Amino acid sequence: MQKNRNWGGWTRTLVVAALVLAAGGMLYAGGAAEEPAPRNELRVAVPANPDSLDASIAAVRHSQNVSWQMFDSLVFQNDDLEIEPALAESWEVSDDGTEYTFYLREGVEFHNGEPFNADAVVYSWERGRAEGMQWRTYWNRAEEVEAIDEYTVVVRTDEPDVLLLTSMAQHWNMVPPEYAEEVGVDEFSRNPVGTGPFKFVEWVQEERVVMERNENYWREGLPHLDRVVFRPIPESATRVAAIQTDEIDIVNQLDYEQAQQLERGTGIEVITYPLDRVFYVTFNNLTSGVGEPTEDVRVRRAMNYAVDIEAIINALFGGYAEPATGLLTRFNLGYDETIDPYPYDPDRARELLAEAGYEDGFSMGFAAPSGVYSHFEEVVEAIQGYLAEVGIEADLDIMESGRFWDLQADKELPPLFADSWSERGEALPRLTGALGGWDAPYSAWSESEIDDYLEQIRVTFDEQERAELYSELHRYMHENPPFIYLYSPETFEATRDRVRNYRPRGAEDYYLMDVYIE
Repeated sequence: MQKNRNWGGWTRTLVVAALVLAAGGMLYAGGAAEEPAPRNELRVAVPANPDSLDASIAAVRHSQNVSWQMFDSLVFQNDDLEIEPALAESWEVSDDGTEYTFYLREGVEFHNGEPFNADAVVYSWERGRAEGMQWRTYWNRAEEVEAIDEYTVVVRTDEPDVLLLTSMAQHWNMVPPEYAEEVGVDEFSRNPVGTGPFKFVEWVQEERVVMERNENYWREGLPHLDRVVFRPIPESATRVAAIQTDEIDIVNQLDYEQAQQLERGTGIEVITYPLDRVFYVTFNNLTSGVGEPTEDVRVRRAMNYAVDIEAIINALFGGYAEPATGLLTRFNLGYDETIDPYPYDPDRARELLAEAGYEDGFSMGFAAPSGVYSHFEEVVEAIQGYLAEVGIEADLDIMESGRFWDLQADKELPPLFADSWSERGEALPRLTGALGGWDAPYSAWSESEIDDYLEQIRVTFDEQERAELYSELHRYMHENPPFIYLYSPETFEATRDRVRNYRPRGAEDYYLMDVYIE
């Protein structure tokens, strides 16, 4: 394992070691050994039980990674983050950029035998944008979806949208209309049907999600695996033990100490790469934060000065992270490298608090999820301590992740809450999702200046002009922070050394259709 500090040079390609599977390994099931794994079965650990197997609802990255193995969209974002055809073989865009005509792939069937066609696209869009669907914001990027004939669909937007195709690739999972309508949203989440490379077999809550090869997959020769088993293993130490004993083939979200431990073993490959992910503490100005001291920009700046991010990175991550300067990472278009992170300056923090009228400090609620991010509980406890040193009493509630994200989606978290957001390529979905006010499911902030920037970026197709807008927004958000900016980490994964073509991306997403066992 080599420590990668070349943040600026790491671009779109991960040099990834060979991976996964164990012929004759023992399946991990809460520590109990089961029957030997079939030769062509891949066993993947995930850090928590998926909240849904419907990609339109799956809230967090590990849930999306499980669910998307069973679905396709009209377009696909490849490992170089380029958009390429998927269920749509080709498309045309109108001169004004508001109308996309998609020509669909013929002869594709859903896993239950229903035909994929234009009606399925229209139904999936109507379903995805309905109330209660987690990622309806992305489906709502389209104003209208119309079936022209059986294999032609027109998607219309109210104005040009530079990231429409990217949003489709990441969030528009096609579903079979008859089955989805018959079983309803909740049952579909438990027993999904798509057109993807793997078909759903079973979901035993807290134990496993099992999929099998789609023999009729439209990508010729794929997938290579016969069977995939995802196993929720919340404790990272248990994930380490599972791969060491050949009960699991892929584990992720390890810390650097665990990665070093695994590197010393045999039959295991360790992968490290920087993430297109930002960790932060949100200031809530939509609900619980209304009328609180954090509505004053001086208080928000003070709280950034109060936290020693470098010390947290060195103590908890061994230096394998970079202080965040905003909600853009080095891999995002328009990232401004001239912006320095807030330095640790508790004296300056106290001065700003006094200027804002809070020389005696104040108290405020603070929440964070547990069990999903490496060392995150320790991170937020450290932040709580740093804030206390400048007179801010943060009443910290570290809660089960599912409950945390439910409260976040309902905008019922306290005035401060810590989380992170990964993205692929451009930062607009992250920015919109975290700063989109009432229209974005996980947003807790709304500000007219930021709204204006996001709208300009969304309709600016010239890449250089878009980069300049991102840079301006980056600088504005540094001076007027809606967050305490924390860090962008490197991550560590480990695999058994018999699997090939496993390629995790900077957003910690992956597709298993190309994976095979040597």
